[in-house]
Amino acid sequence: EILSFIRRRPQCHFVRHILYFITSREQPTRLRRHRLSTTMAFKVSTLFSASLAILLSTVSVVEAFAPPVGSTVVRGRGSSSPSPSASSLFMSDGAPVSLNPSETALVLIEFQNEFTTEGGALYGAVEECIKKNNVIENASKLMNVMRDAGCSVLHVPIAFKEGHNEIGASAGILAGIAEGKTFTKDTWSSEFHPSMAPQPADLVVEGKKGLCGFFSTNLDFLLRQRGIKNVVLAGFLTNCCIESTMRTAYEHGYDVYTLKDASAATSVAAHEAAFEHNFGMFSTVSTCEEVAAAVGGA
Repeated sequence: EILSFIRRRPQCHFVRHILYFITSREQPTRLRRHRLSTTMAFKVSTLFSASLAILLSTVSVVEAFAPPVGSTVVRGRGSSSPSPSASSLFMSDGAPVSLNPSETALVLIEFQNEFTTEGGALYGAVEECIKKNNVIENASKLMNVMRDAGCSVLHVPIAFKEGHNEIGASAGILAGIAEGKTFTKDTWSSEFHPSMAPQPADLVVEGKKGLCGFFSTNLDFLLRQRGIKNVVLAGFLTNCCIESTMRTAYEHGYDVYTLKDASAATSVAAHEAAFEHNFGMFSTVSTCEEVAAAVGGA
């Protein structure tokens, strides 16, 4: 087993050659060929033994601290528990948290009529998911709770000038927006849902023309200016703009919280699959009630 372990690892190249040298049947011939004294052979053997001991000790340490395959890694705990999906490694799994309101921001992505309101071009695509999870009511209630608790509230709309000349994509979702002439600036379709309208103390992020809430916008600047450490995400679409923003926020060093009952996709299956298989790797999957409690809200 030791020999097999060494042969499979390029980093053991030096140890592998020493092992072969010492165990070779031609060792006496090799010693004469290289004019190695008995003392030198003993030193080589000692060096190999020490190297092998270090190697095996390292393997033992890694095996001792590595979580079992399919386990859930829980922030702030020293143990692991079985994961509902062996393909996911969650950074958190329901551990109660407390969020400092002065360091926490609710980032609301595209709560605009095009998605949220009957008559919007994309409302029909997300209607089932909105109704199943009571998205608008949950998001609106949480927004008010977090605002009252002293958290920052940021709205991230998307809008394009008439003609959609800003979009150069020939395929994918952006090409679909250009073709459908959706989210046209200064029209009803790009306005915020009435219950999600920004208040004077809120911030409206500028410049979103793509999928990620950070790319091409001033979102990161606004968050850092306020000393934000915790980013709570809600909005549309779960497996598109929410996921893109979540990943970027995570890589920027923010602690990210995603809301399963305040986001929506074009199908319930897609929404649930994103949370089950992807979101736990980059965020703490939460609900509006949990986040409200974490910031000290009612």
